[in-house]
Amino acid sequence: MYQTIQNVRVWGTPMENAVSQAVTCAQHGNVVQALLMADHHKGYSQPVGGVVVYDGQISPSGVGYDIACGNKAVRTDLTYADIRDKISGIMDEIAKKISFGIGRNNQERVEHELFDDENWYVYQQIGRHEHDSLKALARKQLGTVGSGNHFVDLFVEEATGAIWVANHFGSRGFGHKTASGFLNLAQGKPFSAKAAGESMDQPPTLLDLDSELGEMYYRAMTLAGIYAYAGRDYVMDQVLAILGATSTFEVHNHHNYAWKEMHDGKEYVVVRKGATPSAPGQLGFIGGSMGDISVIVRGKDSRENKDAFYSTVHGAGRIMSRTEAAGKMNWKTRKRQGGKITPAQMREAIAAFGVELRGAGTDESPFVYKKLHDVLTAHQDTIEVLHTLKPIGVCMAGADEYDPYKD
Repeated sequence: MYQTIQNVRVWGTPMENAVSQAVTCAQHGNVVQALLMADHHKGYSQPVGGVVVYDGQISPSGVGYDIACGNKAVRTDLTYADIRDKISGIMDEIAKKISFGIGRNNQERVEHELFDDENWYVYQQIGRHEHDSLKALARKQLGTVGSGNHFVDLFVEEATGAIWVANHFGSRGFGHKTASGFLNLAQGKPFSAKAAGESMDQPPTLLDLDSELGEMYYRAMTLAGIYAYAGRDYVMDQVLAILGATSTFEVHNHHNYAWKEMHDGKEYVVVRKGATPSAPGQLGFIGGSMGDISVIVRGKDSRENKDAFYSTVHGAGRIMSRTEAAGKMNWKTRKRQGGKITPAQMREAIAAFGVELRGAGTDESPFVYKKLHDVLTAHQDTIEVLHTLKPIGVCMAGADEYDPYKD
């Protein structure tokens, strides 16, 4: 059950700084309701795990820089017994085949019909240079994963022993430059101007959906969503080929996006930042940390789910910032200092959980996240868990583009 704090509906244990951000969001624009899922924590402008429902408006800062970040999860026709002795080699092959990291390009050119999508005309309206450069960037990066908490993971289903694969990333540099560009336009600056950056606690940037700029952003966001889906599909196909497996069941959705949805007979814009749609019967993948379970869930037809505007968590939720966990980076030595979590602690925890890890750093260790069971319990009246998955292989970008385990 949720509680209401200054007109914000809050699931789970309230984090004061995120609640403060949500209250600010609720006080600006045509807001119908602001909500915080149980995995909420402070973000830029709109908290992660935050949902804001608008009447006729859309928020580029609410959707955020990683437009259409989301997950694809696939159950394969393999069982744990089929790959038990091959997991290390499989993870090596995934790390070699899939491109992880900031600004990385795909070694293989990926052709896709999205590059003929009519919504590219938005960028033509902005300028020929912007259109051509963004399309070129999108082509180069399609099928790459990026950095941060973005991953490709192998799981074993606890009840059946089935092998699952899941990935997590969004629209890459194309989405980031789109977000920055529209935030610039909203401030009266050129699209390609240097992004000024945002204060964590500033009010959201809002566009009227029926304005020219609002319509342009919605179309650009839609295109970034198609791009993110195409990227996750491509990466999943690559991993299935490595496994020699086929898909028997799939779940695929965004969690950084703005949806036009009908609620109580009226259309609203539901901006979810780090929140998963959970309409009755709708499936979703919710990832825990690399030392915790992940789950496949289904939205319930319940009053509380309706009160949540059919939204739920997208993960476990951070309890420690990246800098707090890993320390500050000395770019001359490429070492971090002052972090609370050491690589040795992380290695020990991952080994104890039985996970083959490639890449990642202490800022993504299990110690920086809530336990997924706790956040799911807070939403037990809105979603049901269908499949519980235990990670056996995790692949992410190296910490700060290097492997901390080679120190």
